[in-house]
Amino acid sequence: MRSQTIEVVTGSRERVHNITAECESFVRSCGGDGLLNVFVPHATAGIALIELGSGSDDDLIAALKDLLPADDRWRHAHGSRGHGRSHVMPALIPPYATVPVLSGRLALGTWQSIAVVDLNVDNRERQVRLSFLSD
Repeated sequence: MRSQTIEVVTGSRERVHNITAECESFVRSCGGDGLLNVFVPHATAGIALIELGSGSDDDLIAALKDLLPADDRWRHAHGSRGHGRSHVMPALIPPYATVPVLSGRLALGTWQSIAVVDLNVDNRERQVRLSFLSD
């Protein structure tokens, strides 16, 4: 298995950050067929396969704001207001995704992208582990 860690800066706002290009570059360097596992080792971030750039990323953030409001209801209450919701989010958007790779290319659907979803405005830097398991 080949593995690489990439650094992602999500900034000081809720964010859906596209990492498709980094994933494509990694699997191209691995070549062949297999599976790409994308994993974010953080308790407050997730990985989503989603259409980006057409408003879906903003819709996802809006839906998460509705489901997980940034208010004082959360028992996990350190950091910024509503921080506890960031710890609940990975139960909805898991911290991993697995994508088939064929001939060194991601076998994504036409409009699918790979993105880090991060509601935690207190942690601006993320690591993402890319692992390629060849057949």
